[in-house]
Amino acid sequence: MHPVPSPTAPDVAEMCAELWRSAAGVLDANWTGRHTVPSRTLYPHQWSWDSAFTAIGLAYVNPARAWRDLRSLFEAQWPDGRVPHIVFDPQIPEDAYFPGPRFWNVPAYNGRPARGSTGLVQPPMHALAAWEVYRHASAHGADAVQQARVELGWLYPRLVAQQEFLGDRRDAGGGGLASIVHPWESGLDNSPAWDDALAAVPADLRLLDTYHRRDLDVSDVTHRPTDTDYARYLGLVENYRDGGYSDTALAERHPFVVECPGFNAVLATAELALAQIAGVLGRPSAARRHREHARGITAAISDRLWDPETDFFHALDVRSGRRTPARSVSGLLPLMLPDLDRARADALAEAAGSPRFGLPAPSYDRTGPAFDDRRYWRGPIWVNVNWLLRRGLLVHGRRDDAERLRQALVRLVHRNGHYEYFHPEDGGGLGSPAFGWTAALCLDLLADRSAPAYARSQGVRR
Repeated sequence: MHPVPSPTAPDVAEMCAELWRSAAGVLDANWTGRHTVPSRTLYPHQWSWDSAFTAIGLAYVNPARAWRDLRSLFEAQWPDGRVPHIVFDPQIPEDAYFPGPRFWNVPAYNGRPARGSTGLVQPPMHALAAWEVYRHASAHGADAVQQARVELGWLYPRLVAQQEFLGDRRDAGGGGLASIVHPWESGLDNSPAWDDALAAVPADLRLLDTYHRRDLDVSDVTHRPTDTDYARYLGLVENYRDGGYSDTALAERHPFVVECPGFNAVLATAELALAQIAGVLGRPSAARRHREHARGITAAISDRLWDPETDFFHALDVRSGRRTPARSVSGLLPLMLPDLDRARADALAEAAGSPRFGLPAPSYDRTGPAFDDRRYWRGPIWVNVNWLLRRGLLVHGRRDDAERLRQALVRLVHRNGHYEYFHPEDGGGLGSPAFGWTAALCLDLLADRSAPAYARSQGVRR
């Protein structure tokens, strides 16, 4: 096990030790014996990108559990390569979360029972997570290193299949980027970045008469997506489900098809992680292909999603051909890409520190018309996207900014707790308490006090 980091100042050391213990405790409490849940209060199943972020933290305190989380998720991978955004726990009652297994009505596949998952995806963070868990294996001894190599070997073809699904079947715009077919796939559920595209989706509020929004039982209604949002979300699921979750001719038959800068930045980052994994597995030609794919995705993001008038990346509505005017935190995430040109990287770093955002970055432009300081992805601060943003700052040599962000995130969580998200002005905790990825990424932020090896391994600009 990694030792608790020990900064020199006694008060800082005490704070770090306290936060380390509490973060590890959250991950222990959220472990079901089969996988880690995001939170005991609202999210009783296994979520896709939550599991990836959680594995990054578990790499420090329980690598075997980190691998178990990733395996559990990829055991539910569909034959076409998609990794579902929720894997349902059959021991959890149907009404414990909405929309539940019956609403999704996913058919049986690969020997798994019907209604075992959803048909949507989330950002493909898993290759990066697997690489991070592998990188830390040596701290746990020879057996952990051996297990890590075995796990990489098992995961690698499945991670490649995930990338191929997103890069091929989901390239609805034909420009080399993956499209999302639902706001939930972005991970930024109710972001203003989706407002324009969602406006074309009918909002049949009668759908809500049949179902019960479980989230409103445990969360303040002013902190969650609206009923109109949910009616559109359910309508999109019904359309995709009733079409057999097919990705053929998406732009012609599905009402929401969007190229998201954050999603595609993660897609490219996954290719870089796969290049590292392929190298460990002795596949140099595959490693070269992954790096080429990453460069291609980076070029497509720059070509299709960059607005030279705003110096920012914006989501593209594939159906209308228009970029959304909204500046969301998703538009900052291409900073993670080492092949992003210097001028655009500098513009993003400046935007991150500007009055529009500021570090830690809120989920949406503070000066924007749709900014809401409490409503989920329309303003609050989230640790996971700031963790990704910090990675981007390091990749492009902004070490001082990255260190300020690291310290700010640690202070935020120490003062307010391991909440799902945080008020962008006073830092108060919002959403679910004892939230998995907040705790997991705190472990990484506490341990990683210098220019991190993961940035160096990606070719950091010095």
